[in-house]
Amino acid sequence: MNSNNRRDFLKKSSMAGVGLAFLPNLINANSYESPNAYKENYMGGFAAPKINTVRCAFIGVGARGSGHARQIATIEGTEVVAISDLYEDLAKKSAEKCKTIGAGQRHKDIKTYHGGADEWKKMLNEVKPDMVVIATPWSLHAPMAIAAMEAGAHAFVEVPIAVSIKEMWDIVKTSEKTQKHCMMMENVNYGRDELLYLNMCRQGVIGELLHGEAAYIHELRGQMHEVERGTGSWRTYEYAKRDGNLYPTHGLGPVAQYMNLARGEDNFERINSFSSPGKGRNLYAKKHFDKDHKWNQLDFKGGDINTSIIKTTLGRTIMVQWDETSPRPYSRHNLIQGTNGTLAGFPTRIALEGGVEGATKNHHSWAQGEDLAAIYEKYEHPLYKRLGEVSKKMGGHGGMDFMMLYRIVECLRKGQPLDQNVYEGCFWSAVGPLSEASVKAHGDSQKFPDFTRGAWKTTKPLDIIM
Repeated sequence: MNSNNRRDFLKKSSMAGVGLAFLPNLINANSYESPNAYKENYMGGFAAPKINTVRCAFIGVGARGSGHARQIATIEGTEVVAISDLYEDLAKKSAEKCKTIGAGQRHKDIKTYHGGADEWKKMLNEVKPDMVVIATPWSLHAPMAIAAMEAGAHAFVEVPIAVSIKEMWDIVKTSEKTQKHCMMMENVNYGRDELLYLNMCRQGVIGELLHGEAAYIHELRGQMHEVERGTGSWRTYEYAKRDGNLYPTHGLGPVAQYMNLARGEDNFERINSFSSPGKGRNLYAKKHFDKDHKWNQLDFKGGDINTSIIKTTLGRTIMVQWDETSPRPYSRHNLIQGTNGTLAGFPTRIALEGGVEGATKNHHSWAQGEDLAAIYEKYEHPLYKRLGEVSKKMGGHGGMDFMMLYRIVECLRKGQPLDQNVYEGCFWSAVGPLSEASVKAHGDSQKFPDFTRGAWKTTKPLDIIM
């Protein structure tokens, strides 16, 4: 679809929306509130007032949250002021690490909260931080993010942003009401290849975008051995009580930004979802745990692999897969296909009409490995050029974690819009509950709620950040 056709399409869509305003009984229940509610406080391109020194607090400092605390402590212009965790040893260990990084100049007075399930609430009320990083079980993301914003802090939440559509609407409403950021921290959007492909898509290298493929294939059965503490102690129950794509955003986030979904060009429309039988977790529990162990009292009905197809407003398609059970190599898939070629991941490879210069003669073979050196030289994302080397040294999934956290702090200090807004976090996470509904309905199509209430049509696409 060319630019003129796209503008005509969006214009007609906008007019159709005006017509629906006179038919309140026909508005989808997922709209949740008046379509005009956002106008004064829309967060699509929101930039908060500059914060010279960002006072940071953390809820949850286990394997994930402790890494966030350590990395943020190294970033100029931050002050770690409080850490909350259920476990005293984790809270104090993380605080000491931050103090060591501060070398007596920063992070000197870190208050720790631990022991009770509501200690994080006490922390928010007493410390009043500028930003709160939330790395806790999925079911706690929404209530903690909402409470953080209501306490006057910007909320930064691990994936997914929430587990129900209602929670996502509540997050959107709170963000708009309080004028506080709520960003789901999708770190994969800061991967080197994901940034490279974003830049290539923006420059039109593969023509009009038609189709994407995204996945999170990561065998994690070993987490079941974390019975009392750790990720497995709570995540294992999710596989038993839910059936769908429970963790969609690592693969989907980059593809959504390639396509400018919810940002002026296109948006999420519908999803159909199917799950395989659930076999692997039951077999693993029987093999590795006593027959009377609590894991063997569960029936892991959630399918070992879920495959979902998203249809966008412009008619594009995205396949999204999730599998944390099957014995297979890790993959996020990461494919974007256009009229002039395809960019793919795992392994990184490119096929272009007419071939990749110096590597392939046509689109019938992939350019990969050393043959991509010229592609990186020509299309390396400016943000990776600026931060790539230091990010790799700082670590965190090859540096993507540090780059994400650096950008968060940079945007808050400069008073700039974040790279991911609250609506994107909700759209990407909505695949979870919508896929569950579709699976339950034997694959029937489920409509995405429009968390922007139509404002996506005038939301600026993400810049190629320098």
